[in-house]
Amino acid sequence: MKTASIKSFLTEYLFKWILICLITGALVGTVSAFFLFALDWVGSYREAHLWIIGFLPLAGMLMVFAYKKWGKGTEKGNDLVLEAYSNSYTNIPLRMAPMILFSTLVSHLFGASVGREGTAIQYGASISNQFIRLFSFTKEEKRTLVLIGIASGFASLFGTPWAGTIFALEVVRAGKFRWKAIVPILLTSFLANQVCLVWNAHHTSYSAISNLPGEWLKTLAYALGAGVLFGLAAMLFVYFGKLFKKAFGYFANPYIAPIIGGLIIILSVYALGTSKYIGLGIPTIKEAFAVQLPTYDFLIKIILTTLCLRAGFKGGEVTPLFFIGATLGNALFLFIPLPMDLLAGLGFVAVFAACTKTPLACTIMGIELFGMEPTLYFAAACFVAYYVSTSYGIYRQRHRLPYYFSLSKN
Repeated sequence: MKTASIKSFLTEYLFKWILICLITGALVGTVSAFFLFALDWVGSYREAHLWIIGFLPLAGMLMVFAYKKWGKGTEKGNDLVLEAYSNSYTNIPLRMAPMILFSTLVSHLFGASVGREGTAIQYGASISNQFIRLFSFTKEEKRTLVLIGIASGFASLFGTPWAGTIFALEVVRAGKFRWKAIVPILLTSFLANQVCLVWNAHHTSYSAISNLPGEWLKTLAYALGAGVLFGLAAMLFVYFGKLFKKAFGYFANPYIAPIIGGLIIILSVYALGTSKYIGLGIPTIKEAFAVQLPTYDFLIKIILTTLCLRAGFKGGEVTPLFFIGATLGNALFLFIPLPMDLLAGLGFVAVFAACTKTPLACTIMGIELFGMEPTLYFAAACFVAYYVSTSYGIYRQRHRLPYYFSLSKN
């Protein structure tokens, strides 16, 4: 009887999860490759034809209409994904994937200052959640499905499978990890990333940060101090998001917000004389590691990104948070005696950590993107920024002070 039970476990349980991991990894990796190619194209087209920004208000109205007509039940975006993790009765419809892909590409094409991680999380979770139609799952297994989707989308979009895995475990409930789910999540993350690479999609690459100061204790102290400022920047990002949400909430007509938001973006680009604050802003992020930039770059990006997101444009916050963190680190180079690339790298991961409440995942992301040498400083900046930002975050999960590495049954 015991042998029969083991065979049943191997044939049913393992087969089910291996199949889920393989199919999810292949599909999500393929979608991420398409998304990366499409983002590249729309970004290049926009920069070559800047007049197209003039149609941003119209694009925003189109998105509102599309979600009303075809996207019912998907409007919550990332919050719906987190809700599906907390409540096993919440379903993530398949239509979420094409809706968020379409709306994000439209947002970037016409010049909204938004990111892309929200898109990856949503299409990843949307794809993985469809297996509830094929198999029966317990409450815990449904949660694992959500985590697999989050991790594979994040990992394949940014080329960081380890960070994607920990991000999924960390973001759903600050401070507690579901270690039992780590094997299928890690497997799917690596597979999705490899599939994305097979399609020859290119992730943004950064140079390793290796020229570190010799006095590690003094460097650590400066990293801790910088972490405080990065945490405050994260609080500012969340504050402006709430401010614009309240402001746009006064309009009962949902088409008003994207019109006003779009017009402000158009006027901002014209007044500033540059388009570097719209879209992903990756060229500026890279410059922040090597060239002194205006000290106000991070503040403008905070305002324009929160404005666009609250006006109804789709995409996400993470790449703009990279921009904000890297440019703030660049500005701190004038005051903190650390190498510019180190400060930019610390800001890159720490502001993201504070806003998403994922300091461990962001520390690992720093290692994957910039190398092992600054690990101690990444961890210091990320965890300090996380603590300083307290309960201020961009997702609607419950935020608590972390008691990492505790086992959770939830």
